[in-house]
Amino acid sequence: MIGKNRNELIRELIKSAEEHLDDEELMHILIDRKIVTNTNHEDEDRTQGEKAADVAAKFAGSWTFIFSFWLVMFVWITVNIMFTMFKPFDPYPFILLNLVLSCIAAIQAPLILMSQNRQEAKDRIRSDNDYRVNLKTEIVMSDLHKKFDLMMDNQKKLFKIHEKQQKNEKEK
Repeated sequence: MIGKNRNELIRELIKSAEEHLDDEELMHILIDRKIVTNTNHEDEDRTQGEKAADVAAKFAGSWTFIFSFWLVMFVWITVNIMFTMFKPFDPYPFILLNLVLSCIAAIQAPLILMSQNRQEAKDRIRSDNDYRVNLKTEIVMSDLHKKFDLMMDNQKKLFKIHEKQQKNEKEK
């Protein structure tokens, strides 16, 4: 709700800026209203399922997962080949291993997708925030340029006045 109100405020300000406000007034309104948001608090708002999905996706995309995955597969296959004479729990075509791998993939895929969706939402918020910061920076820079130009004009006027005074003093 707050983000929506801020987005609406920004749109209204930008729309009316050219008609009613100069850049300095718009800049002060943006700064006073603290339009820029903090994106770091999002992690506190996560549900248990979202936290679990993020942890699972983080682990599934790590070298630890890859190495442990290969180790478990190596041990599984080795144990079942070595103990073929003692009745292995999963003989050669390793049907049980294939079932376990399929189950892991079936569970892992939705968790990774949920985590990616959350990351996309966070990226969208960051992008919105970057836009707001850039807007504020552009307004501030524009205001500084105007003030600098005004100072330069005043400097030129003062220089001309100074030249006239020196010319008048020389004539006397």
